[in-house]
Amino acid sequence: MEHVDVIVVGAGLSGIGAGWHLQHKCPDRSYLILEGRKAIGGTWDLFRYPGIRSDSDMYTLGYSFEPWTNPKAIADGPSIKAYVEGVATRYGIDRQIRFDHHVIAARWESTAARWVVTARHDGREIDYSCNFLFMCSGYYNYAKGHMPDFPGAADFAGQLIHPQFWPEDLDYSGKRIVVIGSGATAVTLVPELAKQAARVTMLQRSPTYVVSRPSEDAVANRLRALLPARVAYGLTRWKNVLFGLYFFNAARKHPEKAKERVLTMLAEHLPGDMIAAHFTPRYNVWDQRVCLVPDADMFAAIKAGRAEVVTDKIERFDEQGIVLQSGARLDADIVVAATGLELQLLSDVAFSVDGRAVNLADCFSYKGMMYSDVPNLASSFGYTNASWTLKADLTCGYVCRLLNTLKKRGLRQATPRIAHDVEAQPFLDFTSGYVTRAVERFPKRGNRAPWRVHQNYAKDLMALRFGSVDDEMEFSNPAPRVEAVRGGERVPA
Repeated sequence: MEHVDVIVVGAGLSGIGAGWHLQHKCPDRSYLILEGRKAIGGTWDLFRYPGIRSDSDMYTLGYSFEPWTNPKAIADGPSIKAYVEGVATRYGIDRQIRFDHHVIAARWESTAARWVVTARHDGREIDYSCNFLFMCSGYYNYAKGHMPDFPGAADFAGQLIHPQFWPEDLDYSGKRIVVIGSGATAVTLVPELAKQAARVTMLQRSPTYVVSRPSEDAVANRLRALLPARVAYGLTRWKNVLFGLYFFNAARKHPEKAKERVLTMLAEHLPGDMIAAHFTPRYNVWDQRVCLVPDADMFAAIKAGRAEVVTDKIERFDEQGIVLQSGARLDADIVVAATGLELQLLSDVAFSVDGRAVNLADCFSYKGMMYSDVPNLASSFGYTNASWTLKADLTCGYVCRLLNTLKKRGLRQATPRIAHDVEAQPFLDFTSGYVTRAVERFPKRGNRAPWRVHQNYAKDLMALRFGSVDDEMEFSNPAPRVEAVRGGERVPA
């Protein structure tokens, strides 16, 4: 069985970032990246629907150590994938990846202070062992998107598609298309499909907050022309981080003012009656993620008559399209169900500790990355109110701090332990459908540090980069298993 110091699961944004951090901050530690797919990129390799792009700026979605130099701050999927691949190649991280290795189980053995990780490859199971396991596999099911059970869907004569599995050869030119949903995927698809389709209708049950932002960051491009790339990138990154923190905190403290501000911004692009009917949500700003429309492209498609928004509920499908509860109907050749993701904690890997199955939903989340009473296991989970990579970078840095602490102290096991009473709260304080459908499958968060999960980069920066690693963390050195040789086989003594 092949052994390394660290196994990283996943070769997307988080996993490649983990590889860089391990090489630069723990250069004496060996590692492998096990990737279930056949390519680097994770989300940015999987999603291929028209117009796929980031829903946050690349100066914060990009890595802290690798400047994003493309003029487009809101970047398309292929550019992001190329950026991640470039980092993997430039730093030799790609040489540590084992593709087509889908991890299905991991068992911790205290006597050996190791994880035994089982991966499925070419139809067979292969075991690897490691001292520390770092899960960077994202938070949703790659094999299944969320598809509601639409009444009558089997009667529909057209095509019903989920964006997660977009057909490569789909010709939608001149077609009537209905996009069901109002989240980031829907507002990305609508203006792109409208370039070729006969008509595109975004059908939503209720409105979502949508804001427009330039696809290029003028300040960033100006700084890059005047300063070295890394300096310009760092300044832009902090500018965008601080702006995002300010807007989020202001929205939570003054929800009515935030709502008024967003709707006032919309009035620059759409008439008041349309805003009232289709773009005024019932919830407060940032109770769910705010959708980004770069360069007001969706608003332009609506004003040009190439796209429309309908707020109604589905009664049923029929052969020609969708019948709505209001009695209206939407005829369609193609229906795109941009209805969300199926959340999945750590790829549904079966974890066990010393022969005891572990349900991570019963655990408390430690600093948003580790799990109570589970040794030497961390996972990367980004922000819901900011760019994913901001938190992933901090998580990678903390894991390296922990690894170096273990080595310095001559210890092998780090286990988060609850030392005082802690009140259980939902892991995510978010009302989006994809969260509420699956929140019970996620660990709990606490009402105090280090069990509280922040959605705040500045607080996490102080806690994870400069805070104590001993905060309710038990460091230990399990006694090695004593073995003897009997009959030519090693057995416990």
